[in-house]
Amino acid sequence: MKPLLRSSRLDQVGMTASIACAIHCAALPFLITTLPLWGLSFLAHSWVEVSMICISLLIGTWSLARSYPKHKKELPVLVLILGFALIGCGHYLITDLEAILIPLGGFTIAAAHLINWRYTRSCTHQ
Repeated sequence: MKPLLRSSRLDQVGMTASIACAIHCAALPFLITTLPLWGLSFLAHSWVEVSMICISLLIGTWSLARSYPKHKKELPVLVLILGFALIGCGHYLITDLEAILIPLGGFTIAAAHLINWRYTRSCTHQ
């Protein structure tokens, strides 16, 4: 059994969490009226979104910090920062585009994990 805290596993978990966050943020405006009928009204609370962002930040930082010494590529870090910048801009700066920027930020964070995962897998020295 492979340990969960390996960088490749963290990237897989990070991609999943980031995509789930992006889907949550993109679909929530359309589903908000039906959530109480399904007993899922808690998904509309801000703590769910803040929790997802914090989990993505923790996993992303941990995963990239563990694998950076192996591949020494800055691209995954820059893409991760861009993803969180998009989320921050959607929440605080350009709120008119929130429904576009936040899911785009989630998919960008997932892309950072994918890039990091590929760099880590192609690394010959470990």
